[in-house]
Amino acid sequence: MAARKPRTLLESELTCPHCGFVSIEVMPTNACIYFHECAGCKTLLKPKPGDCCVFCSYGSVKCPPIQEARDCCSKGNA
Repeated sequence: MAARKPRTLLESELTCPHCGFVSIEVMPTNACIYFHECAGCKTLLKPKPGDCCVFCSYGSVKCPPIQEARDCCSKGNA
């Protein structure tokens, strides 16, 4: 019997590093989110060096491509 592939999570809690505001966001499966405006303080979040998107930097769950161990669309470009 083949092992079941873990289900990809599509919701992540983004936490603003500036004000601590937490928002629950739905992650797209076909695009990277490079920028996100914090609803609390209006700071424009961008990925940390080495991360592909804001979810990998500030989210409770990594983006779908990283969860699925495949190349992210911005790998090496962040």
